[in-house]
Amino acid sequence: MDLGLKGKKAIVCASSKGLGKGCAMALAREGVDLVINARSADVLEATAAEIRKATGVKVTAVACDVTTGEGRSRVLAACPDPDILVNNAGGPPPGDFRDWDRDAWIKAIDSNMLTPIFLIKATVDGMIERKFGRIVNITSGAVKAPIPILGLSNGARTGLTGFIAGLSRDTVRHNVTINNLLPGSFDTDRLKQTLKAAADREGVSVEQAAQGRVVGIPAGRYGTPDEFGHACAFLCSARSGYITGQNLLIDGGFFPGTM
Repeated sequence: MDLGLKGKKAIVCASSKGLGKGCAMALAREGVDLVINARSADVLEATAAEIRKATGVKVTAVACDVTTGEGRSRVLAACPDPDILVNNAGGPPPGDFRDWDRDAWIKAIDSNMLTPIFLIKATVDGMIERKFGRIVNITSGAVKAPIPILGLSNGARTGLTGFIAGLSRDTVRHNVTINNLLPGSFDTDRLKQTLKAAADREGVSVEQAAQGRVVGIPAGRYGTPDEFGHACAFLCSARSGYITGQNLLIDGGFFPGTM
């Protein structure tokens, strides 16, 4: 299927590796020029070079902390009028809510709720004027099925989900859609961090914790960033203009609900 994206421009946040990289690569394969972002300049530049070599699209790497105003300004200066915005940020650390002070909560909210909102605020009106826009927020399967040790993520990402539920119904008439992708267990550094915390808590090895978690996934495996990226590319496509305000769970069947 031709997704109708050739020549479009996209900002993909936190895209030097993991799910963000998967999304960036999938969009690039559709002919989308990219501005990619991450904090580590060396890893980001290597990813930019890899995407350019694989696809031939223009890739601009902006190494900065996008959760800060200065970082967002740098990303937006590199692509002031994106057709596509993929919001993504590493989740806050796992733990017990009794150990989190106000600063920990504010940091989580800044990263996983307010940063996406501010980037949307900076770009959505231009999308409305041009009558095309696709915004995808990478959140978490924990929005539907909260994970106790990820309380900071549960709270901040659910706040973003509620905000998007309202805004997305207001923009769709202008062919600007906003949707959320909810990853389950994917083979990323974030998963390794979560498994390490679970292993420490349960007194088992990381390998045992990983195997125990796979057993509960009907697909019998962890997801890959590439297949996550393909789902993102479809939501960003010119063919998906009737899909908005949705929370697409990609978890190998782990969530047992009917809806």
